[in-house]
Amino acid sequence: MSASIDQQRRKFLGAAALGLAAAPFAGSAFAALSSSAGATGEPAKKHAAAGRTSFARMKRIRAGVLDVAYAEDGPADGTPVLLLHGWPYDIYSYVDVAPILAAAGYRVIVPYLRGYGDTRFISADTPRNGQQAALAADGLALLDALNIRQAIVAGYDWGARTADIMAALWPKRCNALVSVSGYLIGSQALNHDPLPPKAEQQWWYQFYFATERGAAGYAKYTHDFARLIWETASPQWAFDDATFARSAAALDNPDHVAITLHNYRWRLGLAEGEAQYDAWEKKLAELPPITVPAITLEGDANGAPHPEPAAYARRFAARYEHRTIKGGIGHNLPQEAPQAFAQAVLDVARF
Repeated sequence: MSASIDQQRRKFLGAAALGLAAAPFAGSAFAALSSSAGATGEPAKKHAAAGRTSFARMKRIRAGVLDVAYAEDGPADGTPVLLLHGWPYDIYSYVDVAPILAAAGYRVIVPYLRGYGDTRFISADTPRNGQQAALAADGLALLDALNIRQAIVAGYDWGARTADIMAALWPKRCNALVSVSGYLIGSQALNHDPLPPKAEQQWWYQFYFATERGAAGYAKYTHDFARLIWETASPQWAFDDATFARSAAALDNPDHVAITLHNYRWRLGLAEGEAQYDAWEKKLAELPPITVPAITLEGDANGAPHPEPAAYARRFAARYEHRTIKGGIGHNLPQEAPQAFAQAVLDVARF
């Protein structure tokens, strides 16, 4: 992000006040924070049209309020790794990460989030709720359904926020954390105060989604909207049409539009959450520390709004390292730089 943006904006973004999901405006990554932080080069275009196009196994399981569709790879008795995707992407962000971890002996679980792919709500009466605590509850419910006591949790965008929340609220269930763009836990209270105009501009789609015109527009042009986000959030990622189409199919989920709209409206206090999550949201509003070992990552060409690593380093209370991934890497870091993402998971497991 531009160095000219004032301290109010940096403080706000450092607290992850707007959740920091994908957005189509340029930003810059920042240098490693300490002597232990690393920088990894991995050209983005290397993975543009290459790589795998399928997962080892696709499965389903009832977990909480969802019938979850998920990919699985690796040995059943391996250390579990839960990989969580973001918006507007899907599980194929990890199609090249999963086999790397599986080959190293890890059990890799990659679920479609609520509102994506073949994941479905069990009941038509369940609110189509996109608030941060609901997504974290889904992650915990999936671990329970799979009888997984502890897992490494990792993600980017919505998935990074969900992984952060799981690690913050339930550290005994999380061995370690890998989070792209760092500490993304937010609250409606933090989102209440306006930002300087340049910062607000980066969240144009958030305000678009707050209107009925935006709701109708996203429903009508879902794939076109997603492609715009892909192109502007990862300006140097030369993905091909087949790569986009493979993931865009996940956005045809019947609940996708409702979940997306609720997520962004809830952040601005324009939509109510569910009372069952109030206690969790109260804890999250205090920006709790993450007490499990963690590695945070940032691409050097991330076109989405994201905080400076220095702004969130103090939120990590256990062994911690930040890595800037070089080579034109944008917002969808695990798909653009799968080796670097997988290496972070392998390394944090040894912390």
